[in-house]
Amino acid sequence: MAPPPRLLVVVHSRQGSTRLLCDLAVGAARRDVPGVEVQVLDAHQAGPDAVLAAGALLLATPARFGSMAGMTQDFLERIYHPCLDRTVGLPWALLVKGDTDVDGAVTRVERIATGLRWRRALPPVTVVGSIAPEDGERAADLGATLAAGLEAGIF
Repeated sequence: MAPPPRLLVVVHSRQGSTRLLCDLAVGAARRDVPGVEVQVLDAHQAGPDAVLAAGALLLATPARFGSMAGMTQDFLERIYHPCLDRTVGLPWALLVKGDTDVDGAVTRVERIATGLRWRRALPPVTVVGSIAPEDGERAADLGATLAAGLEAGIF
């Protein structure tokens, strides 16, 4: 019997708000799609082997100084060349939390994912400012939908 598909979640959160949104996404994926293994790694722990073993990737990052967090950038730099030709078409999604702006972070991640030739499975979930209940629902929907699409073979 084949192992269940794996959703890799890579997260960085210094102040906790990105982690909160990520936890909502992960909780929904695990609750709603038990046929998918959800692996959660901090950005500093995740490496090429985890990406190569994944059927899909959810990246959760804070926006910092008009871009993604430095640890998220570090993760993407560490996996870029080892994964470049080995993860073409990898379905991915993005969750970004920022205090004032998230557009630069989204643009930078999308540019790198394009270089890796990954396939964006869902539009990014972005939150600017305080987290409202509907933001938590959007994060949960992102996690559950990505996991369900992975399980069904849609992504």
